[in-house]
Amino acid sequence: MSDDVQPTVAEVRAAVEAFKAALDRHLEAIENRAGGDDPAVYAAFEALASAAEGYDELLYENYDEVTPFEVPTADALPEYAGPEEPEAVSVLIRRDYTIVEPDRLFAQARRAAEGDDAETGTVNAAIGVVFGEYEPDEIAQRHKEFGLEEGDSTLWVSAVEPAEPGEWLDAPFELADPQLVVCRFDVSTVFDDELSTLDPD
Repeated sequence: MSDDVQPTVAEVRAAVEAFKAALDRHLEAIENRAGGDDPAVYAAFEALASAAEGYDELLYENYDEVTPFEVPTADALPEYAGPEEPEAVSVLIRRDYTIVEPDRLFAQARRAAEGDDAETGTVNAAIGVVFGEYEPDEIAQRHKEFGLEEGDSTLWVSAVEPAEPGEWLDAPFELADPQLVVCRFDVSTVFDDELSTLDPD
């Protein structure tokens, strides 16, 4: 906002009301999330970040004050440089887990391997059995049952050329070009840590 056009008190008040409404919508989206990569949570987070930035700017312009928090964004991605109407997309997902209860992991692996001769006595072997038996989305939804604790996760939807079957399997991730990312969804406790400044309780 330019220096010669100062926001009115009413505009600042409207901005803070919009910010509070965005906070409510963000919490509601989290409370009703459908899985770890729910796009509704991401959309609510983006709306909250935008409302917070707008309020902060008007507050500074009118009162020379700022808010005590900063909302993280995914500014690391460069500007999209892919086709406007891609013929195909590739979905790249990373989910991190900490193995907090190995006994649960071993128990799930033994159940999954029942009747087979698969090795389940080491963490690596148990992980191989579990991830070979269950879909990644099911593990994400039931992670506690597998003795896992969720870490950060990200989902990229990238524009790609249509590929022949088996064409890229020898190097599946080398073409993960950030400039071809159509949309991205991040889940991280860092967002909660930053936003906790708003309400310590």
